[in-house]
Amino acid sequence: MKFSSIKPVLTLFLSFLFSVSTRAQTKVFGILTDQQNQPIKNVTLKFKTGKDVLNTSSDSNGHFRLVLPKAGDYSLRASAVGFIPFQQEYRIFQQQEFRIDTIKLYSSNEELQTVEVIGTSKRKYYGDYSFSATKIAALNKDIPQAISSVSKELIADRQAFTLADAVKNVPSVTQNSYYNQFSIRGINQNEEGAIVNGMRTRQFYFLQPLTNNLERIEVIKGPASASFSSADPGGTINLVTKKPLSEDRKQVSISAGSFSTIRGALDFTGPLNQEKSLLYRLNVGYEDSKSFRDLQFKKAYLIAPSFSYIPTDKTSLNVELVLNHNKTRLDRGQSIFGAIAGQTDLKSTPITFSMGESNDRYRTQDLMLMSNLSHAFTKDIVFNIAYMKQTWDEDLLEHRTTNAYGVDETGKAIPTLAGLRAVQRQQTLNTDNLSSYFSIHAITGPIQHKIVLGYDRISVQKYRGGAESSAQGYRLKAGGVAAKYDPLNKDLYLFQSVSGVSAPVPNVAHFDLAKPIYTLRDLSEYHFTQNEIPPAHALANGIYIQDQLKYDKLTLLLGLRQEWHDDYSNYKLSNEKTVFRQKLLPRLGITYEFNSNINIYGTYLQGYQPQGNTSNLVVVPPPAGTNYKPLKSDLKEIGAKSEWLNRTLMVNLSVFEVNQKNLLMNANDPVDANRLIERGAQRSRGVELEASGFILPNWQFNAGYSYVDAIIMEDYDPALKGQRVQNTPQHSGSFWTRYDLNDSRLFEGIGFGAGLQYSGNKLPWYTRDFRLPAYTLMDAAVYYSPPKSNVQLAMNINNVFNSTYWVGAQSYLRLFPGTPRNVMFNATYRF
Repeated sequence: MKFSSIKPVLTLFLSFLFSVSTRAQTKVFGILTDQQNQPIKNVTLKFKTGKDVLNTSSDSNGHFRLVLPKAGDYSLRASAVGFIPFQQEYRIFQQQEFRIDTIKLYSSNEELQTVEVIGTSKRKYYGDYSFSATKIAALNKDIPQAISSVSKELIADRQAFTLADAVKNVPSVTQNSYYNQFSIRGINQNEEGAIVNGMRTRQFYFLQPLTNNLERIEVIKGPASASFSSADPGGTINLVTKKPLSEDRKQVSISAGSFSTIRGALDFTGPLNQEKSLLYRLNVGYEDSKSFRDLQFKKAYLIAPSFSYIPTDKTSLNVELVLNHNKTRLDRGQSIFGAIAGQTDLKSTPITFSMGESNDRYRTQDLMLMSNLSHAFTKDIVFNIAYMKQTWDEDLLEHRTTNAYGVDETGKAIPTLAGLRAVQRQQTLNTDNLSSYFSIHAITGPIQHKIVLGYDRISVQKYRGGAESSAQGYRLKAGGVAAKYDPLNKDLYLFQSVSGVSAPVPNVAHFDLAKPIYTLRDLSEYHFTQNEIPPAHALANGIYIQDQLKYDKLTLLLGLRQEWHDDYSNYKLSNEKTVFRQKLLPRLGITYEFNSNINIYGTYLQGYQPQGNTSNLVVVPPPAGTNYKPLKSDLKEIGAKSEWLNRTLMVNLSVFEVNQKNLLMNANDPVDANRLIERGAQRSRGVELEASGFILPNWQFNAGYSYVDAIIMEDYDPALKGQRVQNTPQHSGSFWTRYDLNDSRLFEGIGFGAGLQYSGNKLPWYTRDFRLPAYTLMDAAVYYSPPKSNVQLAMNINNVFNSTYWVGAQSYLRLFPGTPRNVMFNATYRF
């Protein structure tokens, strides 16, 4: 038979087979959303029948579509990072299309990872989980301790480029100065350095780092020594960096605004291989800005690459590098005219006024290498190890106040002349931080156990080669200088005429507060006292065990940590001296699930903080034969944590008491700038209320209120006993909200933000003769995202009513005024 005669028959046969095949296929489709009914993209869907498995994923609108080759019973599993997997059986009949009802995925973090190696793609103002607070990935609701969290979304919507701007919504957290120093629950931070990803560092005291590489900021209230070793009694600010995502996501952001500010940032992330076992993330930030303050500027950049390798569901590894480089001048605050107690004029100088000189400089560079590895030997036994290597370099030249006014020949203060000290300092610190622990799940009868057994090692070294030179005091006729002026022996001094008044000649010319002039000071004119910053080393070793026991609705958290501290002064020199201390720290927490929405908890914690030679406060070691006592603290707290509206609304309440003793602080000595004193004891009691979440899918908010009663219990000055603690408002509160007009066709893509911040009055840190007034600030924002685009435009107006206020103060010569009204514009492109 010829092919030409067979062809029509073959064509008819193939057409029949094709039509049968087409009729057998079924198009399955549907949509995936989260609790807020927002679409979820890149969800992996697996349809399984027998040995056959078909895969697909959702698009940017949450839609999925798949053609099944035959009818039958199918098992569907939908999974995505950050969500509880969805699994259900479907009987799919032979038909042309089969629509699956909307699949809603619920967020889950407690079972997501043992250590944080993958980022989150959720977009909300609050964080509802923590990996660092208990070394167990857990929902905040289940942790018996108050934890406030600021998400990257809240940081972005407020254009909060500094840590101070980011945490001003957190109850009981108060900015004290322009430094990276805060009061938490009425307890001023003791300068122990920042916590990054649960690991202690030694940096960021005078300068606040850029925030564009942060996933969230956790404020873990109370002494957290059980988790972080040496920790501040009021609370710990833990900076959690962004981790890679398993989906491609890129974002570029440019900002510009008041005070000649220009900022740029990029955030790229995604998989590097088809299996999505190797992920990357790159964050880059840059800032070039001036300030409302005279002389002040900031040039900074941040580079932060991160990689995660997840070869199996048992093993995960993350490695990241963070480089922070800053060039600026150190801002010591506003100085005002000397005043009689009760007659202080905070506006005797403008808030723009800054003391210093044009050739002052402050440069720092911080480099951190962080890695963590998690491996599950079984489903119930997991080993985790994390390591951080950090180097920090400082180069400082400044003209700063001596905390005293110039005097005439009788020794009487001249209220418009501020004494100046010239300081040059260079130093380098190195930190090695190791944290290793086993996480064990076990069951004994009706009790479930989550056991953590671990070892920590923290080494901080202040390298030799650090030095500080200081010029101050008054010139002598015979040459040289005296530390201070003695009017009873005025024949020894050189004198000059100042506005018709005879006054001793200072080593560093006084600053005229009435007629400020900024010059390039000639340092060769000064008599410097040169001092080596002795090399120092601090070593902390700790072992700990923690058990979280769950029985029905009751959860008990028990922990015990043993620490050993070695503090070396004059490290590796012939006169090396070592101080050894050890401490056993208990931890007790209890949580009761009142119902599915509310948990009630109570906790008791102890804190322990050696104050040795690598502390930021301790520039030079204490006098021979003396050692600073360790800072000891404890926390008693009860509270309630709740979640509502399918876990989209969080409301927490806590009542606390924090005690600390052996507080170390600068003596504010005009002669010896490095002299320290042990303050005694303080007690802080208070109430915190915090709420955050979604009112509607397009309307979310963050709010908080705190009342703090902090008093001095013991002091080197007996008259201060029972008095109020400095730099802490009794009442403070904040509110921020964003509403998007998603349902309006006419105004589609437009959103609005608004916020309020209130702070009660404060006492200065050293001088208690005046108070900083209370203040209320209003902020606002407008957002616009053109429909069907990946662009968002934003305009933020901060301090809308241009209020004059002060965030903190140390004395007449150091006040820290807040920023007047300012505007920031931002354009963000996501692709």
